[in-house]
This record gives sequence, structure tokens and C-alpha cells, in this order.
Amino acid sequence: MANSMTNTQKLDDKPMASMAEVAKFQARRRWAKVAWVYTALLAIATIMLGTFVVAFLASLKDDPLEQPFKFSFAQVQPSNWGAAYQLGKQGNDAPMFGGFAPGAEIDFTVTYAVEDGKELTIPTIEVPRRRPGTGMAAATVTDFASDYAVVSEPKLIDSNEEVSFIERRGRREIEKNGHSQTWAFTIKYDGEGPEVATLPLTVEAPRGQILIDSTLAPSKMERRGRVAAWDNAAPGLIGYVFKSYVRVYTESVSLDTGKSLFMSWTINSFLIAFGKVILTLFFACTAGYALARLKFTGARAVFAFMLFSMMIPGQVTFISNYLIYREVGLLNTPWAVITAVVASGQVLIMKQFFENIPKELEEAAIVDGASPAVILWKVFMPLAKPAILSVTILGFQGAWNDFFWPLVVINSPADAFTLPVGLLSLRNAYGVAGDWNLILAGAFLSTIPVLIVFMVFQRYFVGNDISSAVKG
Repeated sequence: MANSMTNTQKLDDKPMASMAEVAKFQARRRWAKVAWVYTALLAIATIMLGTFVVAFLASLKDDPLEQPFKFSFAQVQPSNWGAAYQLGKQGNDAPMFGGFAPGAEIDFTVTYAVEDGKELTIPTIEVPRRRPGTGMAAATVTDFASDYAVVSEPKLIDSNEEVSFIERRGRREIEKNGHSQTWAFTIKYDGEGPEVATLPLTVEAPRGQILIDSTLAPSKMERRGRVAAWDNAAPGLIGYVFKSYVRVYTESVSLDTGKSLFMSWTINSFLIAFGKVILTLFFACTAGYALARLKFTGARAVFAFMLFSMMIPGQVTFISNYLIYREVGLLNTPWAVITAVVASGQVLIMKQFFENIPKELEEAAIVDGASPAVILWKVFMPLAKPAILSVTILGFQGAWNDFFWPLVVINSPADAFTLPVGLLSLRNAYGVAGDWNLILAGAFLSTIPVLIVFMVFQRYFVGNDISSAVKG
């Protein structure tokens, strides 16, 4: 009994936490929760951005399927940037985009090494007759650099008796010691002729003779490492680092008109997205206002039907829609895509926004004799800027990325495709040849407009001006 009373007395004597201490504890708990949420969001963003970065880097590489994936490669090395700049200047007086033009004189060096006890031989240098690219543009090329290029005899300019180098055998890298020699040669464009976009180059050496340095890093090693190949020995800075992106515009050409298909696809997507956004805004604002503010018979039924239509995928109704567009003669025209507007989600956004606008503003406009159309345009629309921008971005993103319906209703000619459908034709043309870096470049370019729209308009989503419209 005495022990029980003593324990109770000890508990009673323990000091109680003050309100300030409780508030600090609660604040620490809130900040801990915020930290955990922020860390989780940061981890998710890092993973998604990491995928984005890896895809971008792969589009720059000569071998996007390289395993294991390396973040250090020729196109991101500053030494190759300077070399590509100078070679482009020498080849066509175009340090950014390069080329091979009359009067060009390109200086090039290669350094080979062998193990001690073996002799170095002079490499064989050639400008091969090679078509640029592997897809659409290959069929239209008539001028080859090999028809105009004159390669000088290699000249020995340097020797090194002690050098360490790495010999690659598959995925294995073996470090060896030996000696090296550096040869220099020139490539000239003698006489008159057309400007050639690319200057391919191959340098062949016997087996065991390893290329350890060159003016510009080779695009690939062929014939089990005996032949170093450059897709373009005079690329220019942009033509070297962003080679795949340049090729997207220069090689995806129409065989009928010779125009860039990728540019046509981009313009088509912009025009269609702009038209669909305008129609979506019109239907979303008018229908949202009617459902939110106007009292009419069947309003709830209309709203329920709209919600139900959001649950039906477009693939269910595309056959009937296709037959309708065929009867009215809109197939293979942009209008077949622009007029196919499904704005139920956007109507819901505008309806919910209009319902939150104070009734006093509408009543004051009615007292002044304003009609519903005037109230919508003069009162509600200026206050609905955040919602309108949300609908604009969602509508633009949906129209820009729409693939299924444009694929169904636009199938000829090739320059009438939208960008997502055009990317499919790029895959069909270049995927067979394994030219995946060009396909990656096209896909990456297609994401840029949506990113720009989000970055430009994101500051408008933080709030609105409704709260300041009514005083009291």
C-alpha cells in the first residue's frame, strides 16, 4: 500500500509539459512530415529526370544501344568539340554545321600503337562511296564526297617509343605497353562541283595495330577494330554534337517534293493543336457556364451524361466516327482531327471553377442589364484565367500527343501526318537498320513544345483574382 502511494506521488510530482513545448513538438512533427513528402517527391523527380537525361544522352551517341551505358563518350568531350569546329571550318567555312565544298583542305592526324617487338605499318586511308543515313534520304543522294575528294599520302610526323594503351576485345579492356606513331594527311576538294553535306572517312590498319588518338574521335570501329570509320570528317560543332537532330530534319524528306517531312509534321501538329485548343476552350467555357449558372430542365441529366462519356474510350466509337467523316469528305484533312473534340474533362474543370465565383458579381451584372453571354465574356472569363490556362495546357498536350485518331483518318500523303504519326514512320524507316539515335532524337524533339508550354504558363496556376473581386 505504501509502495503504491509512493509511485503515485512520483507520477504526480513529474512536471507537465508547457503549451509552448507542446507547440514546438507539434511543429517538429509537421516539419518532419513535410521533409518526408519532399524527399519522396524529390526521389520521384530524380528518377523521372534521370530517364529523360539518359534518353537525351543516348540520342547524341553514335551507338545508343551501348552496353553498359556510358556517360562519357565522344560527343560530350570538349576536345572533340574544338576539333569538329575546326574541321567544319576547313571543309566548308561552316564551323557549326560543316560540309565539304570546293576549295576545302582538311588536315587530319591519326596515332596508332602496337606492342613492343612489333612493327607499325602505314595505315590505308580512303574516302568511301557511302550514302549518308540509312532511311528516306539515302534514296535521294546523287552527289558523293568520294567523287571529288583527293587524299594525300600519310606523312609520319611523330613517334613515341614508350606508350601505354588499351586494347578492347568485346567488353574486355586490356592495358598494354608499346610504341606509337602519328601520321598526318590532307583531304582536298579539287576543281568545281556541288557542296556535299557529309565527308565519310575510313582508316585501315593491320590487326594488332590500335588507334589510340586522332583529330576527331571515330564514329565506330569496323572489321573487328581494324577499320576506324568517321560518318563525317568535317561535321562542324552542331553537326557533330547534335548529329542525330540535324539528321532528323535533313534526312526525313519527301521523295516527291524533297521537303523536310519532320518540319511538315511539326507544323501540322501545331496547327491542329491550336485549332483543337480553340474549339475546346469554346465548348468548355460555354458548357461549363451553362451547367454551373444557368437553370434549365435536364441540367443534371446532361451533367451525368457528360461524366458517363468520360468513361468511354475513344476506340469504342472510332468506327462510327470514321464513317461519318468519310461521308462528309474530311478524311486525310486536318479538319478530321481538329473537329474531333472531346472536352468532357475540360467542361468539368470550368464548371467547378465557375461555381466558386461569388454570386454577387453575377447579380450585379444582371441588375445592370447584362445578358448571360455578356456576363460570361465580361465577368467570368477575366476571373477564370487560371482555369482557362489549365484547360489550354491540357488541351494542347492532348492534341499534341494524340496518335490513334490521326493515324486512322490521315494516311496520305506523308507530309500530312502529325508528329506522333510521323515518328512511327521514322521508326519503320530507321528501326530496321538499327538507327535508334535518330528515332530517339525525333521523340525528344516532340516533347520540347509541351515542356515550353508548361514552363511559360506554370506561374499562372498558383492562384486567381476571385478573392479580391468582392469586398466585405
